[in-house]
Amino acid sequence: MVHVEGKDAGKIIVYALSTCGWCRKTKDFLRELGVKYDYVDTDLLVGNEKEEIVRQISNWNPRCSFPTLVINDQHCIVGFDKERIKETLKL
Repeated sequence: MVHVEGKDAGKIIVYALSTCGWCRKTKDFLRELGVKYDYVDTDLLVGNEKEEIVRQISNWNPRCSFPTLVINDQHCIVGFDKERIKETLKL
């Protein structure tokens, strides 16, 4: 996981692919909002580490599509959806 500093808007994890334009837009949008979050580029992982992250994603998003955002271990947003992100973070 890579940590990005910002204001505390809750626990935000972005499961992404390094080559995905929508994943990049999602991370950029969170930076624009100025919130802290963690992300992992799943395609850059190998072995057991990759298997564990894919298992985590599957718990929230069985299709394992990207980006998958998990907010406060309660909400899952699949894809780049500015309004849902802002609404869920109450921004």
